[in-house]
Amino acid sequence: MTKNLLVELGLEELPAYVVTPSEKQLGEKMAAFLDDNRLSYESIQTFSTPRRLAVRVIGLADQQSDLTEDFKGPSKKIALDADGNFSKAAQGFVRGKGLTVDDIEFREVKGEEYVYVTKHEAGKPAKEVLAGVPEVLASLTFPVSMHWANNTFEYIRPVHTLTVLLGDEALDLDFLDIKSGRVSRGHRFLGHEVEITNADSYEEDLRTVYVIADSKERENMIREQIKAIEAEQGVQVQIEEGLLNEVLNLVEYPTAFMGSFDTKYLDVPEEVLVTSMETHQRYFVVRDLDGKLKPNFISVRNGNAEHLENVIRGNEKVLVARLEDGEFFWREDQKLKIEDLVAKLANVTFHEKIGSLSEHMARAGVIAASLAEQAGLTAEETAAVARAAEIYKFDLLTGMVGEFDELQGIMGEKYALLAGEDAAVATAIREHYLPDSADGALPETKVGAILALADKLDTLLSFFSVGLIPSGSNDPYALRRATQGIVRILDAFGWHIPMDELIDSLYGLSFDSLSYDNQAEVINFIKARVDKMMGRTSKDIKEAVLAGSNFVVADMLEAADALSEAAKADGYKAAVESLSRAFNLAEKAGASVAVDASLFENDQEKALAKAIEELELTGSASDKLAQLFALSPVIDAFFDNTMVMAEDEAVKNNRLALLAGLVAKANAVAAFNQLNTK
Repeated sequence: MTKNLLVELGLEELPAYVVTPSEKQLGEKMAAFLDDNRLSYESIQTFSTPRRLAVRVIGLADQQSDLTEDFKGPSKKIALDADGNFSKAAQGFVRGKGLTVDDIEFREVKGEEYVYVTKHEAGKPAKEVLAGVPEVLASLTFPVSMHWANNTFEYIRPVHTLTVLLGDEALDLDFLDIKSGRVSRGHRFLGHEVEITNADSYEEDLRTVYVIADSKERENMIREQIKAIEAEQGVQVQIEEGLLNEVLNLVEYPTAFMGSFDTKYLDVPEEVLVTSMETHQRYFVVRDLDGKLKPNFISVRNGNAEHLENVIRGNEKVLVARLEDGEFFWREDQKLKIEDLVAKLANVTFHEKIGSLSEHMARAGVIAASLAEQAGLTAEETAAVARAAEIYKFDLLTGMVGEFDELQGIMGEKYALLAGEDAAVATAIREHYLPDSADGALPETKVGAILALADKLDTLLSFFSVGLIPSGSNDPYALRRATQGIVRILDAFGWHIPMDELIDSLYGLSFDSLSYDNQAEVINFIKARVDKMMGRTSKDIKEAVLAGSNFVVADMLEAADALSEAAKADGYKAAVESLSRAFNLAEKAGASVAVDASLFENDQEKALAKAIEELELTGSASDKLAQLFALSPVIDAFFDNTMVMAEDEAVKNNRLALLAGLVAKANAVAAFNQLNTK
């Protein structure tokens, strides 16, 4: 016989970003608890609102399954003494299992007999096992926790109710001094306490007190309500999914409505209006059917449609205050001069151990000039990079960015254009922040990409130089994200810039503000991001590419893909093993010496030398692999007919030098002796 189990934890309002992860976590931990305790079930459903987390287990068994376990003990010769009695070792073994020597049997394992005991454990009733539910709730982890009242314990928010029903029976449990029962709470203003009839009636019982427990249902309600407004008003609503996920976790009973604002605010840049609505007020943006911004917004009330006109007026009033700020800053910022703002950046700290923003920009400007040259930018593009590097942080001191920091770079572009700066310079000011997330949009222009690289490279090198290096999951200055951005940009633009050579050249620079340090750590840190970019590529291929001599990001990622594809083909194993043998022997080569053809003793040496000399390794990574793999018969013939480690020291060194020449070229693709062919 099975029953459904309901567990609901009623809390003070949770932060919106915590709700969905906590709901998922509760379901996972309840499943693990039931599995660990041998309580079978059909499925698990989860629920959440800002004021509750809940889980319902469908088809929960009425008791644990029985458990039968076999335990292996000491060998028979140790278990029995000279008189054939059970030794202390045998007695101690069975006692530890809660059994006696009468339960011992001997079983043969690989020709030798061992003590075995079988332990049977009858399943407990489900109600007895469910006494552990509070432990499940206590095991939930949160980004922040708090104390309340005079309690010594802490949790994400104060707990008010605990509802635990097995079928229609309320279980008597205790969690954080809260006794369980069947009472839950309705909507904070529209509802009241409600008794949950049974585990199956949960959603409907809460609906009567204006709570929609299913987050997916709340999402669908919001979407449908917005669709109805779109149809009625002849508009289209910009539903940003992240905002929708936040809003549905701010309300227990959603009612969407449309408000408006004065058309005069449409003269303010659209980004300011959208940021005010989406980020600051959690409103959805409204556009006409042609995609043009309208003086309207959609908000979602936590409640029903009663007195909605008052709610609309209140939301409009709050938004207008934001828009007034935006309009004021837009007007006043245009009176400022870029050069004056840039000069003031000398008084703005980048980091107390690193210096000012002006110093950061100066270093980035030097890096940008080097990058522009290596990337082959035109004179016009290089000039744009230089100008952008001189001013690209100026908007941080504008009133608009001071109020709306999400608009840094965006407002810089707009103000730069208004001040008469070249379009390429203005665009680079905006693009230097990109990408702003692991999979965020990349710069689209070369000038913007170079400035973004320079800014991120100086950030990385500067923080490493003063010992502020990420460890474990701790990365307060987002250096992993910055480095991931460096790798992604280099890959996207395909610039042939060897990172090791670039970093080496940067460490040779001298700045009054800072001296770069910890070069090896920087190189390894960048390689770790390249490793991450390789995704699910096999570990040995990643290691082979990263250990190679080519540190051009685009080439490395292409080589990893080419090796992954080649590994599926016939002949891969043999070719890799040939090259790997050459790599391993080349490590024995001493100081670099020229190959002396007069020391060759067979045709196979001559053939390999000729093949190496003609090897150019051109084209794609796949082409280069094909050229290397084509040498496999020549390499094999060399090894079959040549004793590399010859007694004659000169001959031996000559042969090692020959292999070192091959390895020097092949290593530009990968370190083939790191590849696994087993």
